[in-house]
Amino acid sequence: MKRRILLVEDNEHNRYLITYLLEHRGHEVVHAADGPQGVRLAGQARPDLILLDIQLPGMDGYAVARALKGDPTTASIPVVAVTSYAMCGDQERIMAAGGCGYIEKPIDPETFASTVESFIPEPGGRDAP
Repeated sequence: MKRRILLVEDNEHNRYLITYLLEHRGHEVVHAADGPQGVRLAGQARPDLILLDIQLPGMDGYAVARALKGDPTTASIPVVAVTSYAMCGDQERIMAAGGCGYIEKPIDPETFASTVESFIPEPGGRDAP
């Protein structure tokens, strides 16, 4: 089933690879190149999942995750960090900011899409009537 995924990533090469892998699996990918744009697009596009880099211009990923979780229109959208920022304690920090998962870069093209799909809620699981 086609799902909409918001990718908040400032690196053009990473955006291209991630988009290719997810679109190949039939998903729609919406892009934001910085933190503030990611917060805006999340409210407008209402994605099923948000993939979020941590090191972003404008607002870091932690601030973006906190803003998304603090807004009732985006609070229920799962947020997964996709980052090379893998220092001790970083996974705990993104989870504390509202993230539900963590995928380290460099990503594995063989397993990335299925890992991402494991975080997408089932239809009717979010905002079900």
